Amino acid sequence: MFRKLLLGLTVIALAGAGAAFAQQSGIKRTPLQKVDFPPGFNTVTAIAEVPAGGASGRHTHPGAETGYVLEGELELLIDGKPPLKLKAGDSYQIPEGAVHDAKTSGDQPLKVLGVYVVKAGEPLAKPAP
Repeated sequence: MFRKLLLGLTVIALAGAGAAFAQQSGIKRTPLQKVDFPPGFNTVTAIAEVPAGGASGRHTHPGAETGYVLEGELELLIDGKPPLKLKAGDSYQIPEGAVHDAKTSGDQPLKVLGVYVVKAGEPLAKPAP
């Protein structure tokens, strides 16, 4: 019972953190599930949406991100690397702590399925300068 309550509160906190970040950057992140694994980390699966002509905003994650583009096209900008042009059906990886931004291309919104393996107790994303 206690574990269910704790898991529920964690999911609510995670959703709140995602909503706060979304208000800052224009991205909508919908948590789908969270697993406390591997030890000391949380594995979070979420849908991230960016409106047409928008960008997620420069940010970092306290762990690795992998993703799959469900809808739309994007330009993935990772500091120190050349821009990546991705479309529906493409996948990507972003290393822990890498400052990055996802900008929509064309006139369609962007929707990606992201899997984040982040340090336990850290917010899912933090804005970067």
